[in-house]
Amino acid sequence: MPGKAFDLLQDDPKKLFGRYLLPSISATFVTSIYIIVDTIMIGRGVGSDALVALNLVLPVFSALFAFGMLFGVGGGVLLSVAHGAGDEQRATEAFSTATAAVSLCAILATVFGCIFLTPLCRVLGADDGNLSMVRDYAQFIVYFAPFFMFSSFLQAIVRNDRDPRRAMAAVLAGAVTNIVFDYIFIFPLGMGLAGGAAATVMGNGLTVFLLLTHFFSPVNSLHFSRRAVSGNMLRQIIPSGAPSFLIESAQGIVTFSFNRQLLRFLGQTAVAIYSIIANCAIVCMSLFNGVSQAAQPVIAANHGANLPQRVRAVRRLGLIVAFCIGGVLTSTAYWMPHTLISLFVHPTAALLTEGTPILRLYFVAFIPMGLNLFLSTYFQSRVHAAQSLFLTLLRGIALPLLLVLALPVCFGAHTIWLTVPITETLTLLCALALLRRERTN
Repeated sequence: MPGKAFDLLQDDPKKLFGRYLLPSISATFVTSIYIIVDTIMIGRGVGSDALVALNLVLPVFSALFAFGMLFGVGGGVLLSVAHGAGDEQRATEAFSTATAAVSLCAILATVFGCIFLTPLCRVLGADDGNLSMVRDYAQFIVYFAPFFMFSSFLQAIVRNDRDPRRAMAAVLAGAVTNIVFDYIFIFPLGMGLAGGAAATVMGNGLTVFLLLTHFFSPVNSLHFSRRAVSGNMLRQIIPSGAPSFLIESAQGIVTFSFNRQLLRFLGQTAVAIYSIIANCAIVCMSLFNGVSQAAQPVIAANHGANLPQRVRAVRRLGLIVAFCIGGVLTSTAYWMPHTLISLFVHPTAALLTEGTPILRLYFVAFIPMGLNLFLSTYFQSRVHAAQSLFLTLLRGIALPLLLVLALPVCFGAHTIWLTVPITETLTLLCALALLRRERTN
């Protein structure tokens, strides 16, 4: 790392946290670029109907990235452990098995998507009025499923093979490519929704290509061997990567459930509003994840060295920063809701009238959300995986699915917008209870 070396166990915790904060937030923010740019360009260049179609296809993105992370993170952790133990044979076995597994999944996803494209679009929520538009976008995603799956897979593998700068550069280059060609395809060339999808494919394709150059670099230590593919290793990779898989796939599950309920109770304008909210949430969560990742190595190192005062100091800093970011985001929705809506689409009067109170209500959830994400990482950093996984499943799957199904039926259609604020508030109460229990033990 360039610049003066620093000591995680001796230097001022405030300075350590500050040195990690900006790079961490920058890295997580870049990964949110793909979908955000598509949404803005498509919303402003094609219209709100296209925005609905895009949002219906988002769960497919989440599924492909989740499977890439399942094998990428799971295999990456095991090969890193093997490297640390000096067991290169086991590292090769982990890499080869993970690569074979993700390749098979990518092939199956592509074949399944090509054969069942129209039924898949129907399941996602497409109707006779927007089926062709949803197909226009979805076909690019399923035909090029390996690009999306290998993008998240290789990012994890390359980072674990001690080449994080290449992983970051590949993601950044893909994001820039996506932005440039989104504009070219949608505006000058008038390719509409298909142009946005093509740009996304090109961005992820470039990311994969640049990540593959790692295997021809001097720092590469990975080699694929067909004989090293092992069923026993696969049984270790899957549970190792399961938490990352659940975190990534949870957003797709919740988005799918929201879309179905919104179409059932409130119609397509509500889906367009939710598309704007969901994409704002991606950016907001990238900021919160950056705060968490900035604190993680400092907390883990000091926990391992049995320095609880320094751990508490970093925890306090992280919670303060997460709370402040959440407050700023909530204020933005309160003072500038029309600006947020107009950023993504040319707004109609109905969209502004309905969307303004919904954005203000939903954005309140970002205050407890930032604290929840930070505390989940805090428990993970202290090797309390059960608490971390409990909070992730609670806020990511269990509560939102229960509330999105129950609220509109029991209390009226518009209470569906309370799903996330209630979820994050209840999760925060559980997180604080776990934190208090930790202090008393």
